[in-house]
Amino acid sequence: MPELNKQMSDLIEEAIRVDATDIHLTVGAPPILRIDSKLAAVKGQEVLTNEKVKELSFSLLNKEQEERFWAYKDIDLSFSYGEKARFRVNIYQQTGKIATALRLLPTKIRTIEELNLPPMMHQFTPMSQGFFLVVGPSGHGKSTALAALVDEINHTRQDHIITIEDPIEYLFIQDKCIVDQREIGVDAIDFHRALRGMFREDADVVMVGEMRDPETISTAITAAETGHLIFSTLHTNTAAQTIDRIIDTFPPHQQNQIRMQLAATLLGILSRRLLPCTKGGLINAVELLIVNSAVRNLIREGKIHQVDMVIETSSDAGMISLNRSLAALINQGLVAYEDAEIYSINPAELRMLLEK
Repeated sequence: MPELNKQMSDLIEEAIRVDATDIHLTVGAPPILRIDSKLAAVKGQEVLTNEKVKELSFSLLNKEQEERFWAYKDIDLSFSYGEKARFRVNIYQQTGKIATALRLLPTKIRTIEELNLPPMMHQFTPMSQGFFLVVGPSGHGKSTALAALVDEINHTRQDHIITIEDPIEYLFIQDKCIVDQREIGVDAIDFHRALRGMFREDADVVMVGEMRDPETISTAITAAETGHLIFSTLHTNTAAQTIDRIIDTFPPHQQNQIRMQLAATLLGILSRRLLPCTKGGLINAVELLIVNSAVRNLIREGKIHQVDMVIETSSDAGMISLNRSLAALINQGLVAYEDAEIYSINPAELRMLLEK
């Protein structure tokens, strides 16, 4: 990576100091940090011009990346800031001007416990094959949760893990596993080709950064059928919506086959939200679907709308509905009702749970 501009280094240091999650550079505003989900201008910094945003942003790029930016008008990349932090970066154009968003990624991969994820998540890491998804809105910790699962495998099994990412976010330190990390645009042309390649690379566990197209989804499901454990993410809100989205990605004549494959391979879906905590920082609310024979039958029969009811009535099996997770946080005084209502898919049901 080229040498960082001094102002860029100072901004990164400030973001680390105040525990910000993001840095934004945009013309007409000073540099802005996101702290506890809220945006705040960096004190003492001047309003940025297009030339200044370009200078700061391009200090992150090498010559080849610069050329790629001008060709496509945006670019994704990641970089390490010494031993202190890693960043995922998107540089893009808006109204003909340059803008940049940097997401701070902790250098340490946190465990399932440290992320306050459901203890039932541990049951997915010893699996020999199948398909597990982490879903939710952008910026709500999908990659972080996925990294926790993969790193647990790294420390507990002797397998070959391949990650396919755009860009690479968390760097895994090999322990009991071989871990190969492939970055789209650097180590592989696209997700589909990289995923197809893993069949010839003797992989046991594969983490796909994102399910972006039917070819990638189809190859991932086939891999899960043929003895591989596949982890990935989708930008969907709930488990039921995720299953529908996967099936609807395919043309009608292929949907029945995908439905059958998904019913056979899907292990579970975690949906994650990060909410402001009344004690400061962010706190985790989740929905967890654990796929059992009842859920497999619903997928096969196309009765996806009934999945929510299975989650609601299966808490004894470890499943968690998002509203019950939110209600528990409110009752513990950790989340304000107003914040929980924003993230609830069914606010009326949330109110009913709280009135019981």
